Amino acid sequence: MNRKQFIKSVGVTSLIIPAIPLFSFTKPQEEPQLDKALVEKFVGASHGKFDIVKPLLEEHPTLLNAAHDWRRGDFETGLGAACHVGNKEIATYLLNRGAQANIFTMALFGKIDSIKLMLDFMPNLLNAKGPHGYTLLHHAERGGDDSLEVKDYLISLGLKETRIPLY
Repeated sequence: MNRKQFIKSVGVTSLIIPAIPLFSFTKPQEEPQLDKALVEKFVGASHGKFDIVKPLLEEHPTLLNAAHDWRRGDFETGLGAACHVGNKEIATYLLNRGAQANIFTMALFGKIDSIKLMLDFMPNLLNAKGPHGYTLLHHAERGGDDSLEVKDYLISLGLKETRIPLY
């Protein structure tokens, strides 16, 4: 069979159809990022405005672990905001909804066993900087009577600063 006979037998359309892609290689539509102003409002309110935090989180659940970038490496979540000002009501609310706790959260709530485990695991965390450069000692002080043991422990390890400049 020569070329002309082959084309006649299969037809021209069967040769063209394979040129049409069977699958679309378009990029799936991505979820939009959270609006920066909304994240800033939520984080700002998390310092002490529970009446703003609760409805914002109910309407936008992905704000729970969103971090606002204050620049120069200063990132802050709603939980971070509540913790560094000692607002246990907002911190507890966020934790109950699944916010990501960290060593600063443990310091605020006086969780000495957790602090010791974390510092045994990574001793340099003693000098960790939280939002705005606030230290573990600062968070323990904001925890009040519940965190006295943590405060004394941190001081016994040599931590004296409550704030370390970020830059």
